[in-house]
Amino acid sequence: MIFTVRMTSLKFLGLICVIAACSPKMNTKMSDFDLYKTYIQGDLDNKEQIEAEIKAGKQIHPYAKHVNRLFDGKIKNLPNNYNGFYILEESYYTYPEKPTEIKPYLFWFEKTESGQVKLHSLQIPKAWDKKDVRNDNPNFMLEYKDLRESPTFKPAIYTRTDKGFYIKAPIDLPNGMKFTLEETISKDYFEVMESLEKDGKLLTPYTTPIMYKRIKR
Repeated sequence: MIFTVRMTSLKFLGLICVIAACSPKMNTKMSDFDLYKTYIQGDLDNKEQIEAEIKAGKQIHPYAKHVNRLFDGKIKNLPNNYNGFYILEESYYTYPEKPTEIKPYLFWFEKTESGQVKLHSLQIPKAWDKKDVRNDNPNFMLEYKDLRESPTFKPAIYTRTDKGFYIKAPIDLPNGMKFTLEETISKDYFEVMESLEKDGKLLTPYTTPIMYKRIKR
């Protein structure tokens, strides 16, 4: 009787092991591209950074907030083979005693043949007022045929590091101007430095990154 019970138990455990081995949830590792897709979505701000600067006696960075959402569902006539995903990034920057700057961006994240994340910056039609370019605006939708890549931003690829996904994208602009995006995207924070130079002189009023922390997924 005891032998029979033990054999039954062993058979049951064997069945559990077979099910676990065949389960896609337990046997599938998320790709870098899909992992990045989870990282880039959500709400983030640098409230902690600002509080620390004020406590130290001087606010250096603007209070900044990102509201990032998938935008695929708001692009009409999107083809089936677009190989990636779209994000509408609402960016808000507030300096002391100044009105908030609204800077929305539309990005396409392309999956390369090697599975890396390639960043494309798209133009938002000028007909749209910046204050209306929001993820919670049901009327803000775009036609796929009207999407155009930024004439200045060159697509750039993220590199996977032990901290997250890193990118550095310098852009040469007219009249001796240069813009450089350098950022690390991770699960719980974004580290972003956007520097603008003219003839080698830094115009950005700070020299260290904005440190965003996640406040909502």
